[in-house]
Amino acid sequence: MKSRIYVCHTYYHVYVTFLKELKLKADCPEKAGQATLMLSKMSNNFETLKQRVESTGLFEEVIEFDEKREDFFPELAKWRQESGNIFKNLLQRIRFTREYARLEAPFVPVDFRKYQDIYVYCDSDPIGYYLNQNRIYYHAMEDGLNCLKNFDAARYDNRGHFGLKAFLSKKCNLIFVQNGYGKYCIDMEVNDISAIKYPCPAYIEEPRQALVDRLTEEDKQLILQAFIRDKEGLERQIAQCGAMGDKILILTDPLCSLDVRERIFRDIIAMYEKEGTIFIKPHPRDVLDYRKLFGEYPQFDATVPMEMLNFFPGLRFKKVVAVLTEIKAIQFADEVVRLGEDFMDAYEDPLIHRQNEQI
Repeated sequence: MKSRIYVCHTYYHVYVTFLKELKLKADCPEKAGQATLMLSKMSNNFETLKQRVESTGLFEEVIEFDEKREDFFPELAKWRQESGNIFKNLLQRIRFTREYARLEAPFVPVDFRKYQDIYVYCDSDPIGYYLNQNRIYYHAMEDGLNCLKNFDAARYDNRGHFGLKAFLSKKCNLIFVQNGYGKYCIDMEVNDISAIKYPCPAYIEEPRQALVDRLTEEDKQLILQAFIRDKEGLERQIAQCGAMGDKILILTDPLCSLDVRERIFRDIIAMYEKEGTIFIKPHPRDVLDYRKLFGEYPQFDATVPMEMLNFFPGLRFKKVVAVLTEIKAIQFADEVVRLGEDFMDAYEDPLIHRQNEQI
């Protein structure tokens, strides 16, 4: 029996996994180096992250997972059609749930039954269907920092008779509802339960900042070894920053269509460029070509999680600005600004980004 496995879909997931494993290494050295890290290629291009993580020696193995979205299987589409009848819709969803798990099975690269503990970030993805339909217990993990505060996906995706759907998932395993409502979900780890409007009995609190605060300098260097493709280049860039006076860092988000996204960040730059030198940090999943469209502004590598910048004491910004990204964990700025839903209302239908208000 193997010890534990983490199923990650984003760089942030891998970062939190490092925080958890480094804590375990400090608290229980005999358990260190026994975990498997699985990188799902469905949502991110992890480029050479696998090799860099392997170089740290923190994990027993690093595996890539060719997870498939539902549109990869055209035969599932018929079970997604709206019938206009709740009972027929539920029957179709039961069939969809079973078929999706069956079709995903050939792409799962490990036997999860051989692991004592399974940790899954974002179990709304196919892996959640697979584990529940195969009756494999797992621990769910919050997808992003305080993401349920801003978007309670389980309740939004299942609005209308949520109680019935949660019952059919948690008690009967006939359909699947993510984020703590799956029958085989043991619990769900979140950063701050008090921030979530609709608590779930499965939630357990594990503040991320507490994991960061206990990092040693050696731990931080190990994380940088894994996440920074060109550490010397980044250090040179940060050294150059120090001589630039007031600096404003703009964090991008994969928002709207590409043309609207470009307009959003041009507008944000216009809002703040008089306050200091503009820097841009593209989101890892943002495919807009910022180097081509915004080449006049210094930019950080998109693959570097913003949390890594906390580990460089010589880096300081007057202000960090984001649209919908949670930025409370940022420690390298005098001020952080989250523009939020009111700002986005001017660029797209508010129903698209105000999900919690529709629950």
